[in-house]
Amino acid sequence: MFRKTAVPTVSNGSYLQGQANGKLSSMDSRQPAQEGKVVLKKKVTLLRGISIIIGTIIGAGIFISPKGILKNTGSVGMSLTVWTVCGILSLFGALCYAELGTCIKKSGGHYTYILEAFGPLPAFVRVWVELLIIRPAATAVISLAFGRYILEPFFMQCEIPELAIKLITAVGITLVMVLNSTSVSWSARIQMFLTFCKLVAILIIIVPGVIQLIKGETQHFKNAFAGNDASVMGLPLAFYSGMYAYSGWFYLNFVTEEVENPEKNIPLAICISMIIVTVGYVLTNVAYFTTISAGELLLSKAVAVTFAERLMGNFSLAVPVFVALSCFGSMNGGIFAVSRMFFVASREGHLPEILSMIHVRKHTPLPAVIVLHPLTMIMLFNGDLYSLLNFLSFARWLFIGLVVAGLIYLRYKRPDMPRPFKVPLFIPALFSFTCLFMVALSLYSDPVNTGIGFAITLTGIPAYYLFIVWDNKPKWFRKLLGK
Repeated sequence: MFRKTAVPTVSNGSYLQGQANGKLSSMDSRQPAQEGKVVLKKKVTLLRGISIIIGTIIGAGIFISPKGILKNTGSVGMSLTVWTVCGILSLFGALCYAELGTCIKKSGGHYTYILEAFGPLPAFVRVWVELLIIRPAATAVISLAFGRYILEPFFMQCEIPELAIKLITAVGITLVMVLNSTSVSWSARIQMFLTFCKLVAILIIIVPGVIQLIKGETQHFKNAFAGNDASVMGLPLAFYSGMYAYSGWFYLNFVTEEVENPEKNIPLAICISMIIVTVGYVLTNVAYFTTISAGELLLSKAVAVTFAERLMGNFSLAVPVFVALSCFGSMNGGIFAVSRMFFVASREGHLPEILSMIHVRKHTPLPAVIVLHPLTMIMLFNGDLYSLLNFLSFARWLFIGLVVAGLIYLRYKRPDMPRPFKVPLFIPALFSFTCLFMVALSLYSDPVNTGIGFAITLTGIPAYYLFIVWDNKPKWFRKLLGK
């Protein structure tokens, strides 16, 4: 079931060169793939890359609950400032990943870059936590939002039954898994359509907001920085919420091997996507405040729905549908990207070998996709999802900060590595410091939940030595693992 890390066939100081496990050719290898090998095809164009990034960043948050930032900043002006700064910081992180994606032309995202810079142990811990907890829980949470809002128009006068939400959510999750198992092209096409729906939904909010500004509805912007003073702890937590809202800019790096002309398309897709999302997020929040006061926004359960009800009348029924489509797009983009991390980790010997297999006709990493289905269903019906995400939200920024620090390390460790796209050194330095600062802050502000998450992450260390390093396993243990 588990294997030792594959030994690279090209000795150049990299874990990620040559032919992985002697089965699937590495797209980053200088050696051509042998005839008859089944590989993931390059079907991600620039437009599809943009749709993957935008489609996974824009989920339910901007439509439902942007109040976390407002609550922790204390004023309209400060909340808009935080939205803008978080967009710029996210762009910095995305630019760092653009450099990594053009000099290490391997799929896998965080896992691949940590493996390249720091070796197999931290890389295994990253994929261990992602597979067991983070991705199933994150998929279940965003899919629950999909289930709730797809049913919203049918239950306008009453509360939606929880069982109905979970059943329609299970159908949505299964549909996404089937789609990603069946066709890369269709998954990408649907992602492009859903990204278009997300942008339409944002424009439905921005355009009336601009009209309101033209009419002079600016009363909520007067004394924009007046209000409750942001506490020393509140302001960093607002940044934490903002960075979470922008998270998803790294997903294109999970599918690098499938990107056409990655040296050009990865940086372009990342820059275009982040500019669109940042401008869209800031203008959407401005639009909210043309109609809703800060106090009303804090009391609203779904800000976009409240906004639409006040300005659009019956057309407001369309907003929950757009929110549901937005969530479905995030589900689809997340599964499409993260399944490639599991595929690459299996190819490197850190996950069961079956996860590195490709369907011979459909050219999809079928096992790496469907492995998430049972785990996500368990989370959906049994787990305390939001607490679980609170436990492990710090792990995302810990490893992203580690990845960007690895970029700096690789600049000195391997200065001769080809870098078609290169960012100024202050950008990775600032971004990695910000990530590690947020991690340290979470340990201080919420030591219980963060401590539990830290303990869960640490379980990856004994798992690494048990499954990967330990050679002389007893026969009963090998049978247990399916060997």
